[in-house]
Amino acid sequence: MTMLPSALVSTQWLADAMKASPPAVLDASYHLPAAERDARAEFTAAHIPGARFLDLATLFDPDSAVPYAMPTPEQLAERLAALGVAPETAIVVYDDSAIRTAARAWFVLTASGRDNVAVLEGGLGKWRSEGRVVQSGDQPLSPAAAAAATLTPARRIRSKADMLANIAQPREQVLDARGADRVFGSGIDPIHGGPNGRIPGALNLPFGGVLNSDGTYRSPDEIRAALTAAGIDLSQPVTTTCGSGVTASVLMFAMHLIGKHDTALYDGSWSEWGADPDTPKLQGPTT
Repeated sequence: MTMLPSALVSTQWLADAMKASPPAVLDASYHLPAAERDARAEFTAAHIPGARFLDLATLFDPDSAVPYAMPTPEQLAERLAALGVAPETAIVVYDDSAIRTAARAWFVLTASGRDNVAVLEGGLGKWRSEGRVVQSGDQPLSPAAAAAATLTPARRIRSKADMLANIAQPREQVLDARGADRVFGSGIDPIHGGPNGRIPGALNLPFGGVLNSDGTYRSPDEIRAALTAAGIDLSQPVTTTCGSGVTASVLMFAMHLIGKHDTALYDGSWSEWGADPDTPKLQGPTT
C-alpha cells in the first residue's frame, strides 16, 4: 500500500509515484454556477493520467435539510467503490477550480475516517504549467469493495444548533472564509442569495489569504501570520464557515498544514444560517 508522505504532495512526487505504486487520483473539480464551467466535460477533455472523476458537486446528502450537506458514510463508501477505490487505497485529490475544491474533497474524506489522503499542490493548473502529460476520455473502471459504512463524520462537523450554543457560551472561534464584502456587506449575497452578513462573533479570513497567486498554499509561517492577523488565537479551537462549506475547507486544510487540528466545519454555513429568519445575524462593519 502506498503511504503518502504528507497531506500536501507535489506534482513531482505524484509523477514519480505513478511509475511505481500509484495512489488513486481523484479529480475533485467543482465550480460555482457563475463560472459557467462544466467540470465533468473538462475532465473528459483533459485530466491527469489515470485520474477518476469524483463528481464532488453531487457528493452530498440529498435527504438532509442542510444545503450541500456532508455525504453520509454510506454515500461516500458507495462513490469510492464505484470509482474502484478500495478501502485501503491511498488517495490524492486535485482540482482545477477557482475555489480550490480539492480541500473540500480532502475534508469529506478525512472527516469520514480516511487517513491516507493528500491534496495535489497547485492542482491541474500546476501540472499542466509544467508541461506534464494529460489524458482525455473516460477510462473503464473496475468497481472495488465498499468500505464498511461505520464512520463518524460528526466529530468534525458543527450544526446550526452547535453554532447557536457557541454564541450563547463561546467555546470555539468562528472563522468565515467568504470575501469581506459578503461578510461585512449589507446587500444581497451575490452567490447564494439572501442577505449578506455574518454569524455574531465570527472573524473573517477570505480563503485566498492562505493561498499564493497560483493556487498553491502559502508557507506555514505565512499561514500562521494570516490567521493571527484575522484575529485567531492559534491556541484555541476554530470552526470554519463560508457560503456552503467549500471554501471553509480551504481554511481547514491550511490549518492542518500548520499542525492545528482542533478545528471543525459548520456544515450548513451561511446558506443555512442566512436563510433562517430566526438566527441572529450581523451586517456592516465591526464597531
